[in-house]
Amino acid sequence: MTGFIFRAAIVALGLWLATQLFDGLQFDGPVTLLAAAVLLGIVNAVVRPIAVILTLPLTLLSLGLFLLVINAGMLGLVALLLGGFAINSFWTALGASLIVSLTSWLASGMIANNGRVEVITMKK
Repeated sequence: MTGFIFRAAIVALGLWLATQLFDGLQFDGPVTLLAAAVLLGIVNAVVRPIAVILTLPLTLLSLGLFLLVINAGMLGLVALLLGGFAINSFWTALGASLIVSLTSWLASGMIANNGRVEVITMKK
């Protein structure tokens, strides 16, 4: 459970960073930002695998680049489901999904599955 909370906080950080970089992404407040992070985690766990399977031929033809469109679509779905969260254009959603993905990827390397922060040391 703590791992999910840490990951939701990381996604919230990525969403906040995306709002700083893109003018077309707005949140009403910090509670909406946290709710969007949790809802994005749920949407990515439930809806995204179905979307990936249904669009597998397009993903293969585009050499995987269509996954970026799927990520932007998941962020757009969260914006539709959650009041107080707005995305103005597809390109804003695409850029924001890239920022959230990069932030999550960088931070998830430091968090174990059980939610503990991992410290990697090298012995000489």
